[in-house]
Amino acid sequence: MVALTDEDLLAQRVGEAMFSADVASQQTMGMELVFCKPGQARMTLQVTLAHLNGHQICHGGFIFTLADSTFAFACNSHNKVALAASASIDFLKPAQLHDVLTCDGQEIVLNGRHGVYDMTVRNQHNEVIALFRGKSAHIQGMVVPP
Repeated sequence: MVALTDEDLLAQRVGEAMFSADVASQQTMGMELVFCKPGQARMTLQVTLAHLNGHQICHGGFIFTLADSTFAFACNSHNKVALAASASIDFLKPAQLHDVLTCDGQEIVLNGRHGVYDMTVRNQHNEVIALFRGKSAHIQGMVVPP
C-alpha cells in the first residue's frame, strides 16, 4: 500500500471542505465527490428525470455543471483559492436517463496564477460523453487552514 503524501492529504482535506459546503453539487445536482488529489478530481452523477431536457436526454447544462464542479475541485486541490477564468465543452454523445456519469479532471499545466485543466465525462459503459477544458486563475486565500 502506498502511503499518502502531505500534498495528497491536503488535497483530500480541500475536497472534503469544499464538498461539505457545495449545496449546488450535492443537493441540487445529486453529484458525489469520489476523490480530490493534487491537480485531479473525480465526481459522479446519476441522470434522473430532473436532468432531462425536451428531447428526453440529459440537458447539456447539467453535463457542463458536472465538469465545471470537477474542475473546481481539481484546480483548488493545491489549497490556493482558484476560480474559473474560462471554460469550453464539446458534447460528443447524449447521456440517457439512469446513466451514471463519471467526470475525471486532470491538471494539464499550472504556471504562476493560471492553470489549464481537462475534464472527461464518461457514462457507465466508458463511452465519452463530453470533453471540457477549463482555465483557472488563483486569487488570494486558502480553502482550508494549512
